[in-house]
Amino acid sequence: MNVRLGMALGVVLATLVLALDQLSKWVIVSRVMQPPRVIEVTPFFNLVMGWNRGISFGLFNSGVDWGAWVLTGVALGISGVLAIWMSRTKRVRLVVALAFVIGGAIGNAVDRVRFGAVADFLDVHFAGYHWPAFNVADSAITLGAIILVLDALFAPKETPTNNDTQGSRGPRASR
Repeated sequence: MNVRLGMALGVVLATLVLALDQLSKWVIVSRVMQPPRVIEVTPFFNLVMGWNRGISFGLFNSGVDWGAWVLTGVALGISGVLAIWMSRTKRVRLVVALAFVIGGAIGNAVDRVRFGAVADFLDVHFAGYHWPAFNVADSAITLGAIILVLDALFAPKETPTNNDTQGSRGPRASR
């Protein structure tokens, strides 16, 4: 794939993830969870209202006011690095994975700026055990990470061209 086309695809996908995440959170926070409650959707899935001040699964949930700003800065910094990586790749699967992670990270960063915490509302459970509540951004980040791992494991190995094996100086002169 052309690098420019890949970057355009990545920006569109990241923006779509961000928009879906923020739209779903707006609906849940401002409409569905007024008042906050548990809504049983299926025997294994509920809608709930949770606020995560830490990172995934509540890690680093210290409750300090500046924590949201630090986590926002880290998320935006990582997103910037991933965007640079995305701008240099030609593999569609890699572009999709990076776009999902970037869109999800920015979606959660927007929550931290707006609310000081991330809105989580999807609750999956089985036999009395509940997975920590999550959201669309978390799902996109997880899916993107899985695709990244699969890409690393199963991407075709690139063979260096003749020019690549000779280094930047070209062939060695004979002595």
